[in-house]
Amino acid sequence: MIVLPFKIPKTKNLGVTYQEDRGKFFFDKLHEHDEIQITRIVSGKGTVLVGNAIHEYSDGDIFVIGSNQPHIFKAEVSSEKESFMQSLFFTKYSFGKEFFELDDFREMDEFFLNSRTGFRVKFDKGKLYTYFDLLMAGSDFDRFLYFFSILKLLRKGKIEKLSSFIDNKEYSDNEGKKMRNIMDFTLENYSRKIDLVDVAEIANLTVNAFCRYFKQRTNKTYFTFLNEIRIDRACKLLKNKEYLITEVSEMAGFNNLSNFNRKFKELKKMTPSEYRISF
Repeated sequence: MIVLPFKIPKTKNLGVTYQEDRGKFFFDKLHEHDEIQITRIVSGKGTVLVGNAIHEYSDGDIFVIGSNQPHIFKAEVSSEKESFMQSLFFTKYSFGKEFFELDDFREMDEFFLNSRTGFRVKFDKGKLYTYFDLLMAGSDFDRFLYFFSILKLLRKGKIEKLSSFIDNKEYSDNEGKKMRNIMDFTLENYSRKIDLVDVAEIANLTVNAFCRYFKQRTNKTYFTFLNEIRIDRACKLLKNKEYLITEVSEMAGFNNLSNFNRKFKELKKMTPSEYRISF
């Protein structure tokens, strides 16, 4: 899907590109690029939307985002910390069309398969942090070697898949912009009442056409996606014990406490009270 085509800036003819992003926010528009992205969140917290799913991110997280997978890192507005991200970008053909097809790289098949849905590293990240630290001051050749050391560590181990749906279809620029507008509208307005008429208008579609459009491209209904965003926000708010659960429910966009409790348990397999106690 063409959402917001993004060209990774390259000043040299390199097979793998290293990039650092620092500031109050990361690039906060839904976008995609040809390159597979390996990212370490050095500092910062917020929400990452990948494909058809939404997750929290915080200091120390390491993500792999697949080629042409729509994504956005949305920093928490209230956070006073600087956001700092280190990323490596490469394609399966960065070193030639047959490079990763060599028998030497058979152990990488699982990595490339998992990258299609994107994943978060769940195993011990100590060695990965060491290589990411070395990337900062390394030469181009050093970074090339560290990159393969990082790939070696990522090829196996416990991971959390980020998206549950792989969309292999190609869409026009106009369709991609339409989906980006839907996502931007949802992320900015989830805390208030949203009717299908509102979001269908953003997409310039009838309600029925919008429902079909969204389901085909995300494999879930719009309200399922909206509730996932709201529950993700509720999880963040629940960590602040100054808020009553009724207040959390309202701030996350639910106007009915029983509906909030039901949706929360459906997605998190525990009640909001149990979730709060776990922290």
